[in-house]
Amino acid sequence: MRTHAQAVVIGGGLIGCSILYHLAKFGWTDVVLLERSELTSGSTWHAAANIHGLHDSTNISRLQHYTMALYKELEAETGQGCGIFQPGSLYLAQTEAREHQLRLQEAKARRYKMNFYEVGRDEAERLHPLVDFGGIRCIMYEPEGGNVDPSGVTAAYAAGARQRGAQIHRFTPVTATEAQADGSWIVRTPKGDIRTQWVVNAAGLWGREVAAMAGLQLPLIPTEHQYFVTETIPEIASMGRRLPSVADRDGEYYLRQEGLGLLIGAYERNMKFWAEEGTPLDFGHELFPDDLDRIEENMMRAVQRVPAAATAGVKKVINGPMIWSPDSAVLFGPVPELNNYFCCNGIIPGFSQSGGMGKLAAEWMIEGEPSLDMFGWDMARFGHWAGKAFTKARVQDQYSH
Repeated sequence: MRTHAQAVVIGGGLIGCSILYHLAKFGWTDVVLLERSELTSGSTWHAAANIHGLHDSTNISRLQHYTMALYKELEAETGQGCGIFQPGSLYLAQTEAREHQLRLQEAKARRYKMNFYEVGRDEAERLHPLVDFGGIRCIMYEPEGGNVDPSGVTAAYAAGARQRGAQIHRFTPVTATEAQADGSWIVRTPKGDIRTQWVVNAAGLWGREVAAMAGLQLPLIPTEHQYFVTETIPEIASMGRRLPSVADRDGEYYLRQEGLGLLIGAYERNMKFWAEEGTPLDFGHELFPDDLDRIEENMMRAVQRVPAAATAGVKKVINGPMIWSPDSAVLFGPVPELNNYFCCNGIIPGFSQSGGMGKLAAEWMIEGEPSLDMFGWDMARFGHWAGKAFTKARVQDQYSH
């Protein structure tokens, strides 16, 4: 293991591997990633891994489009499959407020030449004949929407970084990060110490614990999140093509094809926090017990929208953790109070944003500033006043709405 590095990335999930890849791609090959367990441990491995390009923020839309295009480039570059499916995504509005939001996004898409537009009910039924579009005020379509394979994408980032000289050390927990007088850091591990110019906290579920080593308190808290996969649905098996995903935020569920069945996930009102006082250090590739009763109302709304799902059995249930900031946006950038300490924590739509985040992080460290203005993600937006009670109340509101 190297004793000196230009940057040490802590965390071998999706985002950490993307940052390492982009640092190496942009010329910093003397970089190291440290992972306490196996790559993808924590939240990455069990994610639904949906991808979409549009966001209320234009610059976030830009980085999401960059990410979606990057996955195919990664496959060609590394030979590692990313499991890319892009049958498109349908976005439904049941309320006037949601319709207004979607029409604003469509207007931005036209302005910036992004592929997102309204379709009529006839076209929507052709695209997804299993959906009952009754009661829907507005339907938008994004042809490039879809999903990827979480482990495949992470492995592709790791392979691309290694090809450029970066090092990845699994089963190497960080035990301390110590700031030095010259602005550098010493990162301590059981396998040896590394002196580095930059420390990158991309520790996912353990972002709070890693930050505490540097004297930081990050406003983050994990929640449980569930989705389930159905058994084979005959109508899908006989379709002969992959169906677009469906996002119904008014219904508080999402669904997409998984195999010859459906994956259905929910953001329920009766949400549940986890590990409020700290993420267990021995947690890795575990899941929580099934708790479908908690998302029953969301499930019923999804089944009403896709009646064919009503007769399908449940093949598997995924109930795993994800970690949130108070406004559900990433804590991103250099920490104002510290020299050369970079955070990338609290990412929710990680598979839509991973490439763009890695690119901007690398630009910021290597060139001194990112190519896009990401003021909305600024670390300084939360101060010491954003304590545990505030964070918990705001995350509860963000998750359930």
